[in-house]
Amino acid sequence: MTVEHEPFLAETRAHCLSLPGADERESHGSPGFFVDGKKAFVHYRNNHHGDGIVGLWCAVPPGMQQLLVSGNPELYYVPAYVGPRGWVGVRLDRGAEWGEIAAVIGEAYRHRAPKKYAKALTEGKD
Repeated sequence: MTVEHEPFLAETRAHCLSLPGADERESHGSPGFFVDGKKAFVHYRNNHHGDGIVGLWCAVPPGMQQLLVSGNPELYYVPAYVGPRGWVGVRLDRGAEWGEIAAVIGEAYRHRAPKKYAKALTEGKD
């Protein structure tokens, strides 16, 4: 079964690029989202090496990968290559709410962004 992934990519792109200093470029054959063009915080993956998953690889703080994967293994997984460095995979093709996905994207961004951007996000919530 082939999943139409373009709507997932469009939604991911909208969330990632709304963050201060975020940009997008191809990285390892797929869209990657970076802070100030340097630090990756999210990679979009569609059937990476035939795994059948439409998902995101997100940089998360220490301990969060284990918490998410053990709490909901249907939605979260340890991705290839970056999983051993603490990144978490998020399945977009399993009906997760975009609010939850956006929260993980936000955590990934805060984990990798310079303090000036984290401060701007916090100030923007007032």
